Amino acid sequence: MTARLHFATRRELVAGVEIFRRPASDNGPSLLLLHGIGSNAHSFEPLMRALPLSIGAIAWNAPGYGESRLLAAAAPAPRDYAAVLEAVLNEIGLPRTVLVGHSLGALFAASFAAAYPDRVAALALLSPALGYHVPSGESLPPGLQSRIDELDAVGPAAFSQKRAARLVGDPDGKQAVLDAVRRAMAAVHPKGYAQAVRALGAGDMVADLARIAAPALVAIGSKDVVTPPANGRTARDAFGRKVAYHEIDGAGHALPQEEPALVARLLEQLVEGRADA
Repeated sequence: MTARLHFATRRELVAGVEIFRRPASDNGPSLLLLHGIGSNAHSFEPLMRALPLSIGAIAWNAPGYGESRLLAAAAPAPRDYAAVLEAVLNEIGLPRTVLVGHSLGALFAASFAAAYPDRVAALALLSPALGYHVPSGESLPPGLQSRIDELDAVGPAAFSQKRAARLVGDPDGKQAVLDAVRRAMAAVHPKGYAQAVRALGAGDMVADLARIAAPALVAIGSKDVVTPPANGRTARDAFGRKVAYHEIDGAGHALPQEEPALVARLLEQLVEGRADA
């Protein structure tokens, strides 16, 4: 049975992608939430609960995650995920949205915003993965390739037990968050994960951000060891203009799960045009 979010959301399959949608009250704006490489739509549940009802939210399971079908390319680039995202927006009739990407999802969000600027009202990058800009056809760096090899060797459950604690700023003090991170990581599909790792290798967020004019914010945890604060500052500076930047004290990589109320407040400010508030 497919898992479901249980708080006034509805599950849909759109353009081959599984989404969970919580409409806004009074036809308010909608956020489109893109998860990270070891996560899924359910990782955004705390954030969706924390958002005001006036702001809608749509969380996708990226291609190869949950019930979403794999991409056709064995070694896709972020732009391939952006193209699927455009198809989703077209099918649900959403001409513009506020894109919120976490980790690898931030790389996909930046790629989409660069390719389809008229579709993006604002952009939020949480714990952004910058990509490795590996040219098409070249081998992944050993550290990236080892992720694919390890998952294939030990399986998702053991993989999550080994890696999940690195995503939480205080794993001993945030057991519920750690458990949720482990559940999401244990649910990855090896083929979908391998495609996502290759997209991480191909991505170049810095190049994409220089082309984006939409209002934006960058937020990152001070204790993030996966995409450290230096990543956030690099993303901030890559815009070539002033954007809101927030370094969240004590938080790790799982920022939307560790600090959902704070992240919801930052997103509300972004939607309302008060991102520097």
